[in-house]
Amino acid sequence: MQRTRVVIVGGGFAGYHTAKHLATYTDPNETEIVLINPTDYFLYLPLLPEVASGILDPRAISVPLPGAIPGVRFVLGEVTGVDPHRRELAYTDPEDNPGSMSFDRIVLAAGSVNKLLPIPGVATHGKGFRGVPEALYFRDHVTRQIELAAASNDQQERDARCTFVVVGAGYTGTEVAAQGPEFTAKLAQRHPELDGQRIRWLLLDVAERVLPTLDRRLSRTADSVLRERGVEVLTETSIGEASESGVTFQDSGSFVPTRSLIWCVGVRPDPLVQGFGLATQQGRLVVTDELSVPDHPHVFACGDAAAVPDPTRPGELTPMTAQHAVRQGTLAARNVAASLGRTTPSRYRHRDLGFVVDLGSGKAAANPLHIPMSGFLAKVVTRGYHLMAMPGNRVRVALDWLLDATSERQLVQLGMVRSGTVPLDTESPELPKLRPYRHQQQVETGG
Repeated sequence: MQRTRVVIVGGGFAGYHTAKHLATYTDPNETEIVLINPTDYFLYLPLLPEVASGILDPRAISVPLPGAIPGVRFVLGEVTGVDPHRRELAYTDPEDNPGSMSFDRIVLAAGSVNKLLPIPGVATHGKGFRGVPEALYFRDHVTRQIELAAASNDQQERDARCTFVVVGAGYTGTEVAAQGPEFTAKLAQRHPELDGQRIRWLLLDVAERVLPTLDRRLSRTADSVLRERGVEVLTETSIGEASESGVTFQDSGSFVPTRSLIWCVGVRPDPLVQGFGLATQQGRLVVTDELSVPDHPHVFACGDAAAVPDPTRPGELTPMTAQHAVRQGTLAARNVAASLGRTTPSRYRHRDLGFVVDLGSGKAAANPLHIPMSGFLAKVVTRGYHLMAMPGNRVRVALDWLLDATSERQLVQLGMVRSGTVPLDTESPELPKLRPYRHQQQVETGG
């Protein structure tokens, strides 16, 4: 008997949890579950800043996908097009070999990419923060700037190389800016030539405060920690232009010499979504509160790729956060199983459990169950939350935290990732262009 095939596109928070829970609802003798993803690991994004600052090994937050979920077959590839009418998708593997695959049900959980703004020079000179290559490049780049500054006798060059501009004071930008000063201070300690050298970290945002989407008490906590560490917090501020030699502020027109522009403005849905030929809202696939695409009951979407109605804010969409992605992935699994007659369908409901922001050096801001916390207690809660939320590698992460607390960090350039391999613009010439689905005469990947 031919098995029903369910394909899940994307192995992030939404896709991983869809696959994990769907496997518990279905019989592998009747249903084949296929998870297709460009990398062979699930990336725990919230801890990426700690990889960038040398606290965590990148493998600690990269949970292998092959064999991770019993009953789920993993396919390494990047989906380039989906035809919901023919029930086929096209993809390419890492060696650019094309392939195609049919499906009976599909869950689109392609996730998100860096959000760009039409600011001259940003796409060329800015560096994003969405994956392991970017974090490794950031770590090498910052290390290199300090080392080159120590080798230079030109004070202007030293100042520029010792200035780091972070744009975007959301979760990622705030965590990067909070942990940056300690990272660069440890690097500078190795170079007597930099005694007395000022190392600047600037955090910019157009909002009136850091962490603008969170409770004001958490925002004040984070702002206080940032300023204590010497970070220049510039709210209601943006850049008007970026160049190889620095950035220009939009309002004042003042110029800040720097070789380091870290872009943490936010995310946008993966451009793949636009090639599906389905209705979108704010760049995300329109879905019902049961996460199915209208008029296509065999197509589901969740996570950052889906325009899921927010029941707590009528007329609004759920924010693009990991918390929503996990819960939507769980619900998508249930409702896909319901479409196969295995369960009953359910609508998306979400109770906000609060947020945690790691500020490094024993400090954090957290509001678990909406109870505001700061300082060491918030740090304990934050790290405990991350360990519980990770689908694997918990011991590795805990050991790396212990080593960082009890020994010196290994601060070296690995040279594994070059600048041109991590473009901020996901549609830059360095990356393959996404294209509308075209049927390919390829041998279908078998089960």
